[in-house]
Amino acid sequence: MKNALALIIVGFTVSLTAGDLTGTVTLKGTPPAEKDITPLKEDPTCGKLVEGMPKTAHYVVGAKGELANCVVIVKGVPGAKPTPSAEKQVIVDQKACLYIPQIFAVQTGQKITVKNSDPVMHNVHTTSTNGMPELNQVQMASGPDLSVAFDKPENFLKFKCDVHPWMFAYATVVDHPYFAVTDKDGKFSIANVPAGKYSVEALHRKAGTVTQEVEIKPDGGKADFTLEAK
Repeated sequence: MKNALALIIVGFTVSLTAGDLTGTVTLKGTPPAEKDITPLKEDPTCGKLVEGMPKTAHYVVGAKGELANCVVIVKGVPGAKPTPSAEKQVIVDQKACLYIPQIFAVQTGQKITVKNSDPVMHNVHTTSTNGMPELNQVQMASGPDLSVAFDKPENFLKFKCDVHPWMFAYATVVDHPYFAVTDKDGKFSIANVPAGKYSVEALHRKAGTVTQEVEIKPDGGKADFTLEAK
């Protein structure tokens, strides 16, 4: 996809171009078996909200190794970084005593809205390894939404619930808008990246990080990654 913007500066026309970066992340090898979340099932309230035995979802992998929940980040994009608009927000819900989604990414300053759709009280507690202030607040059953934003980059900043210790989510905070999270088919798309050559990282909380050099042209660029099960 080609995007062009013409600027007239002191009689000269400068063409700025940007393309979309797309690709797929796949997993090599067999991931460890997911574990039963027995405390959730045995909880007298939360257990009524699920059918069968809930399991962890550290590796969400398709039939051909397509790997979901990978964060893909373009590194070293030059120039001013667009700020997130007030309308652009990420919604994190608490349903059946689990965070949904469990892996997500946001830009610095981007609003995260935390909902509680459960008929039980939760405690939303964020813990940063980069010195950012914690959110540590009770959220009553079907209570008002909470709002939080982070001002520094950090990979997999943790959200937890102190009431239900099996509940976790992880936010990767990026200081620019050139990132994405792979979907259930392992695919990602990052729009309007300024044309140029960049290092691009694919990060998975369990499988680690891989990096490759990618050229993005006005008609776009492509980057496919393979991570190994650990």
